[in-house]
Amino acid sequence: MPYIENRIVHDADAHTMELPNWYDEFGTIRVQEAFRERFKGTKGLAHTYFDDITDIHLEKSYRDLNEKELMARKNYDALGSFNKTDRTEALDLLGVKTQLIFPTSPNVWLESLEHSDDVELLYEVAAATNRKQIDFCSQDNRLLPVAYVPLSDLAKANDTAKDALKMGAKALLIPWACPKRHSTSHIELDKVWAQAEEAGVPILFHVGTADFVMPKAHSINGMPKVKDFHGGEENFRSISYMAISSGPMQALSLLILDGVLDRFPSLMFGVIELGSVWVPGFMRQLDSAYEAFARHEERLQQLSLKPSEYISRQVRVTPYPTEPTDWVIEQAGSDIFMFSSDYPHVEGGRNPMGRFEKATSHLNKTEQDKFYRKNFEDMMGSAFK
Repeated sequence: MPYIENRIVHDADAHTMELPNWYDEFGTIRVQEAFRERFKGTKGLAHTYFDDITDIHLEKSYRDLNEKELMARKNYDALGSFNKTDRTEALDLLGVKTQLIFPTSPNVWLESLEHSDDVELLYEVAAATNRKQIDFCSQDNRLLPVAYVPLSDLAKANDTAKDALKMGAKALLIPWACPKRHSTSHIELDKVWAQAEEAGVPILFHVGTADFVMPKAHSINGMPKVKDFHGGEENFRSISYMAISSGPMQALSLLILDGVLDRFPSLMFGVIELGSVWVPGFMRQLDSAYEAFARHEERLQQLSLKPSEYISRQVRVTPYPTEPTDWVIEQAGSDIFMFSSDYPHVEGGRNPMGRFEKATSHLNKTEQDKFYRKNFEDMMGSAFK
């Protein structure tokens, strides 16, 4: 019996869990070696964990519990977390119609490289990651691969987007933090946005290193180090959560106020695993900025809509299961928010559907259908078909 029944549901956030040999088929030797190095002494796992995990997933004792423990197993222990054949069974048991598939460890790695000086390695890792993600999704059309497009180099960004779309990417992931040397809204990046709009695929933001927007000294408070709740690379804690919205707000502010969404009215954006409670206030703040500065800023005068109206028209957001989903929908409108499970990450919880059903129970059927299905289909556009 599937975990989700009696409703069409699209999952806007799901992941692969990458083993140390993840890049062996598609990565350069440099990428392969650098990725293996990242596993040394960083996860608190037994030395033999990654050597044994593939065999464990094949054992009868493991497979007999696939349905019963589907939502209890997390990260590398989860069904289909790294095996693309098993992911088909996981989808059957989850009961979702489609899943957007993001990488896990490469998200953090790419985000760090985006602000380093090794631009060549950045784009090598992105190319290898994209080929691997697309390959992982290749045997089940319910799996929608997300390809990463670094923005560090304006020319290489355009080429990476072109290659990813040609290979079959269903969405393009860009860093939510502003690039090191130019704005997210740089006019040269119009070439990337134009490609995505023409292909009918969305541009996505996704959490990577949650503490990236904070000053490095924020954790030096004279008290014991705070452990995160799952031990993963994101190092997600309460302080991280309080800062996490600043990244997407910065990026969307640049894209909206500098006219990108106005120039590309059919281009959709998704804000994934970056929370949602900030959205209502952010929409009002955008409009306040317009009211305060439109008289003096030509770029604002050229906008055809109020800034908040671009959010309603072109931006879709996934709430965390612990957030007041009903409240954000009531405050910001029913056209913006989408369901996600974060499978197989532990922070998605064991019962995300139960939490969201409780939060949306008093909404009407049309609003519920938007949350679980229609807003995702709207965001995905022709890439979904």
